[in-house]
Amino acid sequence: MEQDGAEGAWGRRGLLALAAALGAAPAEAAGLSVSVGAGRTRVTLPLARSIAWRLAAAADPSRLVLDLPGLPWTGPARQRGAGLVTGLERRGPALTQQLVILLAGPVAAPVVRETPGRLVIELAAGPAAGFARLADGRTLAAAGPRGPLPLIVLDPGHGGKDPGAIGLRGTLEKRITLAAALELKRQLEADGHCRVALTRTRDVFIPLGERIEQARRREAALFLSLHADSAPGARGASVYTLSETATDSFSAALAQRENAADRAGGLRLPSVPPEVQRILLSLMRQETRTGSERVARLAVAALEGEVPLLPNTHRRAGFVVLKAPDVPSALVEMGFLSHPQDEAALNRPAHRARVAAALAEAVQAFLAARGPVLAAEG
Repeated sequence: MEQDGAEGAWGRRGLLALAAALGAAPAEAAGLSVSVGAGRTRVTLPLARSIAWRLAAAADPSRLVLDLPGLPWTGPARQRGAGLVTGLERRGPALTQQLVILLAGPVAAPVVRETPGRLVIELAAGPAAGFARLADGRTLAAAGPRGPLPLIVLDPGHGGKDPGAIGLRGTLEKRITLAAALELKRQLEADGHCRVALTRTRDVFIPLGERIEQARRREAALFLSLHADSAPGARGASVYTLSETATDSFSAALAQRENAADRAGGLRLPSVPPEVQRILLSLMRQETRTGSERVARLAVAALEGEVPLLPNTHRRAGFVVLKAPDVPSALVEMGFLSHPQDEAALNRPAHRARVAAALAEAVQAFLAARGPVLAAEG
């Protein structure tokens, strides 16, 4: 399993500490500025007009590369940084310029905002494994057609007449999952680059098929189901994606317990011949499966080092709530209420906030990898 960078990189906590130690004083030149505050580093670039900018990540050394075609820039070629940014370099001729943002270490998926007159890139420390996946040549953000923010649907497992697992001290899974989902919703909405909906916001029973349909009706970008199950001797968080053949008997047993009901959902496809529908469905399922696997890998990388993990953390099984053919989905077991240490931890708001922070980081990286996430003004 990949490490989060504790050896050979500073890791999230170390970089946050560094950012705080460096203070909040900005470094500026020709309108370009780097500032530090609240554990985050911001690079602000003035834009007199709209351009088709593009942001990507690169490794060895860790850096972000901002393409700025057609932007006239007469500032210095090099500038000192602050916080997570060690320096800024301007490269290329006048009409094909790049701004290279040199990093002190790996960062999470950048949050990029464009407003009239400026572009802001907000950085937070992240695991080395997560940054390595960002630095594979994909566009992290780009100017493009403006559209609604992507929707994330969070599914607090169980509820109402279905309490889910019951801990040794009487903790009900349905209460833990709702509390965790509300915290994750708060953290995701605070970042401002996605919308969030919950399949339930109170203690009510919702059939499994209806949970899936909520995400499909709303054309969600991602569906995350949160659980805290029970299994003899098991401890630690784990992440599951769909497979009709379970990774192991343990995963199969978990899926069997969760699948209290199953219902086939009708996929709405265009009015085309049956053979074309089969091709469309196959392509859609493949794309969905790829997205599900990606978010699972990102979640494991973000959780690592933050909370105890179940061995072979990314597993696969036939969970009903993961069977939407058109919405990438993953199920997160935050821990096991049958284990006294997991039960105690999951009852602590601070621990649930750590789990939520890691999952929020994974969601942000997933959304960034989908392609253009911002629009240029104009």
